[in-house]
Amino acid sequence: MDDLLLTLTVPAVVVASGVYAVCDCRRQRRHPPSPYTRRAARLASREALLLAEAVIDSAYAALGRLYTDPATPHPAGHTPAVSGRTDASPDHGPSQPAPARRP
Repeated sequence: MDDLLLTLTVPAVVVASGVYAVCDCRRQRRHPPSPYTRRAARLASREALLLAEAVIDSAYAALGRLYTDPATPHPAGHTPAVSGRTDASPDHGPSQPAPARRP
């Protein structure tokens, strides 16, 4: 009997999660979030990106020497950073639009 209940719980969970997803999708279509919520989400994602860059920079500073070729000389005190690329934009705002191409 226990095996039968355990076997039936998997389809029940799948069906329940599908019903929840459909209801949530319909609710979001009828009541879209306010623009303040979208702006807060953009700001939160930007903050998460900056935090991820800091984590990657610190990890590379700590472990980057493990991935270099031992035969090449190491520059003293210089560790490249993810956020310090030469082709990176100076700020985190929107980038400039690309020039239009003529056919």
